[in-house]
Amino acid sequence: MSSVQGGAAPLAPGSEYPIRTREVRLFTGLVLGAFLLTHFSNHALGLVSVEAMEAGRVWFNRLWRNPVGTVILYGSVFAHFVLALLALYRRRTLRMPIREAAQLALGVSLPFLLIAHVVGTRIEWTLTGHDSGYPEVVRNLWINNPDIGARQALALVIAWLHGCLGIYFWLRPKPWFPAYALLLYTGAVLVPVLALLGFAEAGRELADLPERFSQRPVHPDSDLLPMVGLSLYAIFGGLVVATLAGRAVRSLRLWSRRVRIFYPNDQVATVPLGFSVLEASRIAGIPHISVCGGRGRCSTCRVRVLEGAQRQPPPTPQERGTLARIKAGPNVRLACQFRPTHDVSVVPILSTGRNGVTALVRGGRAQGQEQEIAVLFCDLRGFTTLAERRLPFDTVFILNRYFEAVGESVEDAGGYIDKFIGDGVLALFGLRTTPQQAAQQALDAALRIKTALVHLNEEYESEFEHPLKIAMSLHAGPAIVGQMGYGQATSLTAVGDTINAASRLEGLAKELDVELVISEDLATRAGLDLSDRDRQIVSIRGRAAPLGSWIIPQADSLVGSSQQPSS
Repeated sequence: MSSVQGGAAPLAPGSEYPIRTREVRLFTGLVLGAFLLTHFSNHALGLVSVEAMEAGRVWFNRLWRNPVGTVILYGSVFAHFVLALLALYRRRTLRMPIREAAQLALGVSLPFLLIAHVVGTRIEWTLTGHDSGYPEVVRNLWINNPDIGARQALALVIAWLHGCLGIYFWLRPKPWFPAYALLLYTGAVLVPVLALLGFAEAGRELADLPERFSQRPVHPDSDLLPMVGLSLYAIFGGLVVATLAGRAVRSLRLWSRRVRIFYPNDQVATVPLGFSVLEASRIAGIPHISVCGGRGRCSTCRVRVLEGAQRQPPPTPQERGTLARIKAGPNVRLACQFRPTHDVSVVPILSTGRNGVTALVRGGRAQGQEQEIAVLFCDLRGFTTLAERRLPFDTVFILNRYFEAVGESVEDAGGYIDKFIGDGVLALFGLRTTPQQAAQQALDAALRIKTALVHLNEEYESEFEHPLKIAMSLHAGPAIVGQMGYGQATSLTAVGDTINAASRLEGLAKELDVELVISEDLATRAGLDLSDRDRQIVSIRGRAAPLGSWIIPQADSLVGSSQQPSS
């Protein structure tokens, strides 16, 4: 139920205010979400009977109409609305992804949609003591005034949608979210659907059997009710107008001083002082990932500062905390939190593509640059003998299925297929991640490849005299990454001692007839404890120092040692 805070400006370094604001926003949003959930659940009881709705309303009122519940509920409504306006004010630009714009617009419009409902129920009860039960409410909204009923139903659905978007932005960066996403989506759809069906069923029951529910005498309306409604509209409307006016005044003041942000491919965004890099990207139409909506809860919008870092404001505690969790380098900043005070040159670290290859090429990699990466070599063992006994088309078919399995495993783990060499594959990791993450991704890819090969052997068991076997190697270290080749044969690749060493380790795996050889460098970065495994020292031509390596006869024996591949 959290209001959009994308691009919210951080305060001075050391201030705890942004963290408290985020926690208050989350708490008030969850309170409103709990209210809607119980309210919709009460409506859904109409699928049973109107009496069941009335029985549920007793417990609903005990929860929300006691003094404590009332203060928490309406305090949350007002605080959440004010925080939504604060987010609107602190945004330097209104350009944002559609989902963020929808959440912000819904959050600001909600009070105006619900004021009539609140005045006709809670405030009327407070002023007159008249407690409208479900028979009376359903009769008024379903039979007597269906147009008003439709508007109230729409308002509640909009409120629920706003809450679901907020919870989505809150939970999306969580590592466990993908596993439960379908269940949460299903619940988010079922709750309002069941509520509307329950209300409709109650309306049909009242229309078909009016004698079962005697109409209670209606207490005369208080003369204050119309004035209260108009006052609430004026208060909330005035707050919105004041926020928009504040934005206009601030924009006039800020445009007097501007900063330039330089991006790869000769792109430049000129923005007023106080804009974040993420906001500048959106103004300039430069694709820029921000999974959490620009709240600093994830690191997907991070950029590497190439020039101009010295005169910029330091990271806030929130930004420092996020960067520390991913072990970011000294020149890495969160685009949603970094608000340059002087001209600066940046490169987005994550691209909008699946593997980030296009952004890498446009980001200055054409000339090549040194980078810490992880490397995976994978090769089929004994494939030449297998190919000699098959027709060429059969051989191509088997190779393509093998390449498909390896390619999907590498991409799903977050890597990039550099090239296919005969029946071998070279994959790179860490083009857009830290060395530690790259090592873990490479290990994840190796485990995925082994699982995929097992499935491939099971699927084509009748076609193979012997199951397909692989030899893999994992290594990590510095390499030169860039665009290399000629004409249409140009592609992103890596060269250097790390690549040569990984190739030698893959050859060692073949010599020893094992599935995987892991260098000590990669094992250390991936957090692997292989002290109980066979260790060998490998001498590599052209390399002064020998390379310590761990011998893994069966790759899937590592499952659980560090991280398991996702299904």
